[in-house]
Amino acid sequence: MNKMKGIILAGGTATRLFPLTATTSKQLLPVYNRQMIFYPLNVLIKAGIKDILMIVSPEHSGQFLNLLGRIFERHDVRLEFKVQSVPRGLADAFILGENFIDNDNVTMILGDNIFEDDFSRIIRNFRSGGQIFAKKVPDPERYGVVKFDESGKAVQIVEKPQEWISDYAIPGLYIYDNRVCRAARNAQRSERGEIEITTLHNYYLEKGVLQVSTFEGEWLDAGTFDTLLEAGRIVKEKEIYKNFDPQIEKAIEEFNAELKTIAKKQLL
Repeated sequence: MNKMKGIILAGGTATRLFPLTATTSKQLLPVYNRQMIFYPLNVLIKAGIKDILMIVSPEHSGQFLNLLGRIFERHDVRLEFKVQSVPRGLADAFILGENFIDNDNVTMILGDNIFEDDFSRIIRNFRSGGQIFAKKVPDPERYGVVKFDESGKAVQIVEKPQEWISDYAIPGLYIYDNRVCRAARNAQRSERGEIEITTLHNYYLEKGVLQVSTFEGEWLDAGTFDTLLEAGRIVKEKEIYKNFDPQIEKAIEEFNAELKTIAKKQLL
């Protein structure tokens, strides 16, 4: 049986958050009591994923290494890092990560997406094909959108539709078998010059092997000043910060203790 690996896409320049992101990555900004990147890490680690590839931008790669390079060494979680020099679309992650994925399945999550729901069971039970998710939103034109038929089966997926198709947006959490690498390599560039993740969804949809599950819990995309502030508020009020895997809590605790020890020595 193929094992499950994880990818976190944490590159890009996040110009909507300038000047905050002029000096650090968006995914390293705080959401309530910890850096944003720990929330997508939690989705993967809670699902039992031990091998995780972090795709980062060149200007922030050192910051990710400083925070995450050794933090999980004692917790049987292996992080690898790959630099994405030029953002070429979400699906580019499966080209950059092809050797990492190898013959296994993969769950990819965007580094700025925060979820209230626990997707561990679905990730653990995945065997082949594709699995994505859908959430009803008031502004579907901003996202990739999925249309369902009367029986609840996905029948159409469109990226940022100009005309209304559905109120169900596709968040940044995707599960695929290793065919996704070939599909990404063969994908045509969009008008934006990017390899669209929607192209991969449709690849599996056309083969009849794409599952789409809806969910009701919070989905936070902390990409603007307002949504970053709102994410911190919701994480605190709904106590999402209490839903972390014990491995992450322990790793952060050990890391903090180590930093405090180093700081005290520097003061002597």
